[in-house]
Amino acid sequence: MKAWLFAGQGAQRVGMGKRLFDRFPEYEAVADRVLGESVRALCLDDPDGRLNRTRWTQPALYVVNALACAAALAEEPGPDLLAGHSLGEYNALLAAGCFDFETGLRIVRRRGELMGEADGGAMLAVVGLAPDAVRALLDRCGAEDVDLANLNTATQVVVAGPARSMDVVRTAVRATPGARCVPLATSGAFHSRHMRAAQQRFAAFLDTVEFHPPRIPVIANVTGRPYPPDDVAGLLARQIAAPVRWHESLRELIRRGVTEAREFGPRPMLRPMWDSVVAESAADTETPATGATRHPVPVAPGAPAATPGPSPAPARVPAVVPGPSAVGAAVPVPPDVPEPETVRDPAAARLGSAEFRHDHGLRYAYLAGSMFRGVSSVALVARLGRAGLRGYFGAGGLDLDTVEKAVTELARTPGLDGRYGVNLLHDLTHPGAEDALVDLLLRHDVRHVEAAAFTTVTPAVVRFRFSGAHRTADGTPVAVRTLVAKCSRPEVAAHFMAPPAPRLLHRLVAEGTLTPAEADAAAGLPVAQDICVEGDSAGHTDGGVSLALVPTTAALAERLTARYGYARRLRVGACGGLGTPEAVAAAFVLGADFVVTGSVNQCSPQAGTSDAVKDLLAALDVQDTAYAPAGDLFELGSRVQVARKGTLFAARANKLHHLYRTHGSLDDLDETTLTWLERDCLRAPLDQVWKQTCAYYRDTGRARELDRAERDPRHRMALVFKSYFARTNRAAQEGDPTERANYQVHCGPAAGAFNRHVRGTALEPWRERHVERIADLLMTGAARVLKDRLAAYA
Repeated sequence: MKAWLFAGQGAQRVGMGKRLFDRFPEYEAVADRVLGESVRALCLDDPDGRLNRTRWTQPALYVVNALACAAALAEEPGPDLLAGHSLGEYNALLAAGCFDFETGLRIVRRRGELMGEADGGAMLAVVGLAPDAVRALLDRCGAEDVDLANLNTATQVVVAGPARSMDVVRTAVRATPGARCVPLATSGAFHSRHMRAAQQRFAAFLDTVEFHPPRIPVIANVTGRPYPPDDVAGLLARQIAAPVRWHESLRELIRRGVTEAREFGPRPMLRPMWDSVVAESAADTETPATGATRHPVPVAPGAPAATPGPSPAPARVPAVVPGPSAVGAAVPVPPDVPEPETVRDPAAARLGSAEFRHDHGLRYAYLAGSMFRGVSSVALVARLGRAGLRGYFGAGGLDLDTVEKAVTELARTPGLDGRYGVNLLHDLTHPGAEDALVDLLLRHDVRHVEAAAFTTVTPAVVRFRFSGAHRTADGTPVAVRTLVAKCSRPEVAAHFMAPPAPRLLHRLVAEGTLTPAEADAAAGLPVAQDICVEGDSAGHTDGGVSLALVPTTAALAERLTARYGYARRLRVGACGGLGTPEAVAAAFVLGADFVVTGSVNQCSPQAGTSDAVKDLLAALDVQDTAYAPAGDLFELGSRVQVARKGTLFAARANKLHHLYRTHGSLDDLDETTLTWLERDCLRAPLDQVWKQTCAYYRDTGRARELDRAERDPRHRMALVFKSYFARTNRAAQEGDPTERANYQVHCGPAAGAFNRHVRGTALEPWRERHVERIADLLMTGAARVLKDRLAAYA
C-alpha cells in the first residue's frame, strides 16, 4: 500500500510551483480570484517578502501542493491513504474529496489570517529527547504554560508557549546532555492552548462550509487515526489548538500496511521523518513481544487522550527540524479591549449570497454602513473586523489628516488583515475632495470602499475601483478592490452596474491614473459588483420604500448581468430600517444578497459619538424621528432623517429653511425672528457668527463662497444658517450639555425598533450593545424568523 504525505508551513520557498502553474491555468485563475492577486507572482517572485508571513504562506503552499497533487494524479493511480502535517492536512482532505480546490483555498486563507494574528508566543524544536522526557523537562523548569505542539518523531518535539517561558525552556534544553533546540520563527504559539481564541473563531467559520466524507482514509493530526465521515469540521477546528500527532500518524500508516510514502512539498520535510519511523518500526518488530513496555504518548494539557502506542525507540535516521515560518509583527491589542464574541449558528451564516461572503471574507452576508464624521469610528470598524465582519469608517465631513490617522490605525490593528473599509461620500460643493480622498486610500492600499450620495459614476470612483485590476492567465478580468455603491434609484444603480464608459477609461489612462492593463480589465467588469439599495434611512434620504426598490433593483441586476456578459452576477443588498430580525429576514425574502445596518450601530459602546447621544438614542421609539434639511445641501432642499425626541433640532432646522425660502436676506428678518435666531439657534450675535463663517471658508480653501456671498445677500444668509448645522452636529458628538436642545443626531426608525426588540434583555443597556453582538442578534434572529414562518406556512 502507498500513502501520499503533504508538507505544511516551513516547506515554502521562493520559486515553488514553477513547473506547475502553466499546466493548470484554471487552478491559477481560481486562486487569483480568491486571493485578490497573482499567486504565481507570490510563489515565484515574492516581490514584497510576504511568502514567509503566515497569512500568505498557508494559501500559497496549499495551492502549490494542490497543483503537485493534480500533476501526480494525471500520471499515476491515487494513493491508498493520505496524511498531511498541519497545513498539509488540508491538501490531504482535498485529495480525499472532502471539498473542492476553491473551497479549500478559502478555508486555508481564513486559517492563515487567524493564525497570522497570533502574537506574543513562540515555538522551539527540541531534538534528541522523547516526548515524555520533554514533558518532564518542562515540569522541572516550571514552564507550566508551555505545551507540546508537534510530536514529529520519537526524538523530535516542538513546544509552544509564551515567549518569556520559551527562554527558560531553551536554557533547560541546552543544559540537558544529548539534547539540542532550534527556535522557530513564528509570532504565535501554534497548536497549543494559547490558540483557543483563534480556534473558536475558526470553528464558527467552518460552520458555514459544507464538507463531504473522505473517499480515501485521511489520518488526522489531532487523533493519529482516520477522519470519521461526519466530523471533518470539528477536527480541523481542534487542530489549531491541539498538538500535531505526526509520529503517531506515521505509525498508523505503517500499522495499516503502508510500505511506500510519497511526499508533496517544495522542500523535503516529511520523508526523513517517515524513514525514521520506518526504521523505528523495524526495530520494534525485532524486539520480543514479552519484553515490550507500553506507555501513553504524552499530550498537551486539555488535548484529547490518544490510544496508547509502543514506547519510542531511538531513531535510526536523524530527525529533521521543520524550517522556520515568519509572521509579520502586529500592534498589540489594548488589554481593556474585550475579544469580540462569536455566535455559532450555521443557519445565520447561510443567509444571503455565499459568493458575497466568500468574496468579502465575512462570516455573515452583513455589513455595517458608515456614519458621518467618524461616528462609525476606528473602534467600531476594528471590533467588527476582529469578529469576522466589516464596517466602513465614516470619513464624510472629516479632514484628510483625520482620515489618514484612522486608516493608518486600522491598518496596524491586529486581527483585521484588511477587513475594514472607508466611506467615500460624494460632495457636490467640493468636487476636489473625492480625488484627494481616493489618492489617500490608494496610497494606504485600502481595499474596500462604500460609495454614498453619488448620482452618477465619477472618475474618482473608477480610479479607486480599478487600481490594481488585471486579467488572469485565462483572460478573466479581476478587480482587487471592492466598491459597495449605495443607491436609492434604479437609474443610478444602472450606472454602477455597467462597466465604466470607454471615454472615461481613455481619459484616466491619458492622465496616467490608470494603466492600460487596468483599463482593459475594467472594461469587462461592473463599476460596483455590489449595489446596496437604500430605503428610508438615517441621514440623507430620498424616503425610498425597500419593498419596492429591492426586488426592482434585483431584477435590474439580473438583466444587466446577462446584457454585459459578466462571468459573475451583480449582487444587490438592502439597507434602511433594519432594526429587528424580522426586518432583516424580510430583506432576504425580497431578494437581498446582503444587508447593511446603520442606526442600530450608533447606540453602541464603539460608536464615535457622545454618551449623551447614546442615552438619547436608547430611549427612542419607532415614531421618534423626523425629517430636516441637510446642512451640506441646504439650498437644494435635500433632507436628512434625525432623532426628534429629546432635541429641537428638526423643528429649528425646518424653520431656518422656511426663512431661507421666503426671504431674500438676513436684513428682511423681523426683530422677533432675529432674536430667536441669535438666542436659540446661533447662540451668538450675527456679526460674530459671520466672522467665524468667513474664517472657516478661508481655512478650507473655499473663499469663492465668500465672494459670492458679497454679491448675493441670500447666499450670505444660507452660509450663516448652514453654520447652525455644523455646530449642532459637533455639539452632539461632543456631548455639550449646554447645546442638548440643538443636538443633530442622524437616526432612522430602526433604532426605536431595536430598542423595543431588546427591552428586558441583556442588550437593553446600550453599553452592552457591542457591534458584533448586534450583528449576531439580527442575523441569528432573522434565520430563526425565516425557519419559524416557513414552517408555519407549510
